[in-house]
Amino acid sequence: MTVINGGHFSDLDGFYQEINRLFMSDEDWNVGTLDGFDDILYSYKGEIIWKDSEKSKKDLGFDLTKEFYDNRIRIGKPFNVKLIQQKLDDLMEGKGQTLFEILVEIIEFHQNIKLVLD
Repeated sequence: MTVINGGHFSDLDGFYQEINRLFMSDEDWNVGTLDGFDDILYSYKGEIIWKDSEKSKKDLGFDLTKEFYDNRIRIGKPFNVKLIQQKLDDLMEGKGQTLFEILVEIIEFHQNIKLVLD
């Protein structure tokens, strides 16, 4: 069992720091992207409890997600600006996912992991 503590972070960089502390202590690289987070979960089996998930849902919600997409659009390459703009448009129309929802979806995709939002 692994416990992600939402009280330990309030943004995506803080989430990655929490993940690195929990999963990457014996590695010589750190997770710093959504794809990287997804990648490390392939070798994990068991339960992940996300404590203070309601706090994380707010922290990693609409405002931070909009900022995340805006930054990627501003940076441009190597990001797929057209795809990111579509995701931003969906978010603005109320039908896109927040970063919290994306992270939950990434975890739930892995059938060997049981996610408990606490």
